[in-house]
Amino acid sequence: MKLNLTAEIDPRSGFCFGVVNAIEMAEKILDNGDKLYCLGQIVHNDEEVSRLEQKGLITVQKEDLQSLRNQTILIRAHGEPPETYRILEEGGNTVIDATCPIVIKL
Repeated sequence: MKLNLTAEIDPRSGFCFGVVNAIEMAEKILDNGDKLYCLGQIVHNDEEVSRLEQKGLITVQKEDLQSLRNQTILIRAHGEPPETYRILEEGGNTVIDATCPIVIKL
């Protein structure tokens, strides 16, 4: 038996509000020519991450946090625990919090 499967993409589909907001925040900073780090991938979409990296976004992981000093760090829509903010602030970093309001509420 042969199955003929097709998928339709809803024209209204796309990134959720929180991710769109985080991307817009990152673009504002990058468009000013400022250096910006993002803790983890800003979105789970390799093409979008690549586009933003071409604009200058630098993706870092939690193990990199201790070495970041006096930088601007974006917290993506997923949010982070209080300990992450403490580590970043102790390093003199500027934190741009793009945590989705729905995540904060939860």
